Amino acid sequence: MEIMPSDAVSPRRVLLRRLAGVVGVTGVVVGLVALIATRLDVDHNVVIILASFAPLLMIAPLIGGLVAGIGRQWIVCAASVAVLSAFGWFVGPLYVGGPTAVADGPSIRVMQANLMVGSANPESLVATVRDRNVDVVTIDELTSREADALKAAGLETLLPFQFLVPYAGGGGGGGIYSRFPMSNSRSLDGFSPETLAAELNVGLPQPVTLFAVHTAAPYISPATVWAAEQRKLGSYMSEVAGHDNVIVSGDFNATYSHKQFRDLLTNGYSSAADQVGTGLIPTYPTDKSYPAIVGIDHIITKGAVATSLERIDIEGSDHHGLIADITLA
Repeated sequence: MEIMPSDAVSPRRVLLRRLAGVVGVTGVVVGLVALIATRLDVDHNVVIILASFAPLLMIAPLIGGLVAGIGRQWIVCAASVAVLSAFGWFVGPLYVGGPTAVADGPSIRVMQANLMVGSANPESLVATVRDRNVDVVTIDELTSREADALKAAGLETLLPFQFLVPYAGGGGGGGIYSRFPMSNSRSLDGFSPETLAAELNVGLPQPVTLFAVHTAAPYISPATVWAAEQRKLGSYMSEVAGHDNVIVSGDFNATYSHKQFRDLLTNGYSSAADQVGTGLIPTYPTDKSYPAIVGIDHIITKGAVATSLERIDIEGSDHHGLIADITLA
């Protein structure tokens, strides 16, 4: 019987090492493609989807790197570590926090809520506003029936100043509820769902500029429409960048992984998540058997500084809400 030399490698082990290399290389490729998608300003649904799920897709190089390491495919393992490190460098600052401006004025509490075409429980929403002492609520997908239900539940008693553009049906309606008087309330041109703006008179020399955002969804609207609305929002934000306090709150239908969203974070604007170090906050969807996986609801400030940010449940909705404490300049 032929005896295999002690330094020989069995065919089975060779096959396993090759399989480990294939798994590892596949993970590296998936991770690289996702990472590249986060850097592209391209109006294409495939790129938008890849960027949306980039954090989730980083599981591929993680698993691939572990398998490659077990199979002693060290070069592939190192490539996996490099991809993961690059993504960590990209999102790492979101977990560090630190204000980007100095503010010593009064503090207000802002809440963002997408009502899932008016399906959210009005009593629960009003209870949250009451129990959490919320000062301002930006609302997406407000229907006429839901607006009436919120009034009946007492929201207008808590927040007596409103600018509402409800829709009879569909998810295009929006609204702002405020404890403070509002002026110059308006619906902004260039958006398919309602994106609203108003000035809050909080007792400072200059009013607080507020945007209640709801831009087009990239998987329902054409990618070109989605990208155009992100740019349109950026132009509105640029117009008021000279104001002392600007708050931009809503369902952006974009994640931090989209370059189009990060392009909004210029001219002194920064996300509340970045300022307080809460990192990536998945807010959608909440009506599935699995947890929320993408963060498309955001609160952004300029001049004003976010000191806390919390994800909350919106009963009956497919989105989590957000509550932020914001110190005004």
